[in-house]
Amino acid sequence: MTEKDSCEITSIQSLIGCTGRRWIMGVISQLEERQFYLEDLTGAVPIDLSNAKITSGFFVENTVIVAEGELLSNGIFQVNTCGFPPLEDREASLSLLMGLDFFGGGVIPTEETLRLSSLENKAVNDMFVILSDVWLDSAETMEKLAVVLDGYDSVEVVPSLFVLMGNFCSRPCNLAFNSFEELRLQFGKLGEMIAARTRLKEHSRFLFIPGPDDAGPSKALPRCALPKYLIEELQKHIPNAIFVSNPCRVRFYTQEIVFFRQDLLYRMRRSCLIPPTTEETSDPFEHLVATITHQSHLCPLPLTVQPIIWNFDHCLRLYPTPHTIVLGDRSEQKAFKYTGITCFNPGSFANDSTFAAYRPCTKEVELSALES
Repeated sequence: MTEKDSCEITSIQSLIGCTGRRWIMGVISQLEERQFYLEDLTGAVPIDLSNAKITSGFFVENTVIVAEGELLSNGIFQVNTCGFPPLEDREASLSLLMGLDFFGGGVIPTEETLRLSSLENKAVNDMFVILSDVWLDSAETMEKLAVVLDGYDSVEVVPSLFVLMGNFCSRPCNLAFNSFEELRLQFGKLGEMIAARTRLKEHSRFLFIPGPDDAGPSKALPRCALPKYLIEELQKHIPNAIFVSNPCRVRFYTQEIVFFRQDLLYRMRRSCLIPPTTEETSDPFEHLVATITHQSHLCPLPLTVQPIIWNFDHCLRLYPTPHTIVLGDRSEQKAFKYTGITCFNPGSFANDSTFAAYRPCTKEVELSALES
């Protein structure tokens, strides 16, 4: 460390012949079985993380890390401390990238941003209701959903958006699944259920995001919207229902909100190379949030664990950082604010009767559950 509290990063190629402590930055790769390397644009070096002091997060293969240590005589880089690259503030990113559209909805001029910001401050009654694992083939889940819809239909100001995330079936829609006609009719019944609540049908929007086991061309990310065949019956009742990809981005005036349905926590913990530190937090969800935000990517897992359609990898990137990230996961519902980013998991509605209400104006999250 210099007097300016900064460190100089050494390229891996120029480590040869260097002695003493060095800082290197690269991606963790398994170039040969059971031997992990740190790889940058100049080369790769075998690393030993066994005695490393680490920061919060899940250190899995495919993550970019900054490591401090020294190159031993056997050619292995002994890591003393390591962590993720520092997180860049959203405003700093945007000031450097003026004119570039990362969201995909067009660049907003400054005057328009100011107008939207004032409208956003007035939208105090807007609320999003998010449910994950809405099993349409489960009578119990549909009864619980009817209770939730009745509750919100009777409030003074109905929610402006309902986000229903998959899985939409209790069984995986794989090659052995032969009940697509039945599932199509169940989507139709859901449409009837929503249409019966006239206030919700007229004043609320409904967004449908597919889950990891829903019908689709493959398990690779990003996933396209639900097949037209399944949703035609529902659209007859709710013509303005929106069927989107997974992940999906929503802009609320000036705010960017990312929705992602994937059982990420379980897979991250399974793929972790070293146990996460408990110094700052022992909560796995907080480690997950730290990992995806510092990696600027929703799924920094190796391709052997989670395939990604390479031409569409940019859909999973979190740069510049969004205001809110909604991670639909079957694990316990949680909310966590990290470096100004609101992150939450609404929980599994089918399994735990849990869901979340989000007020975008104040960025408040209400973790809710039905009484059993």
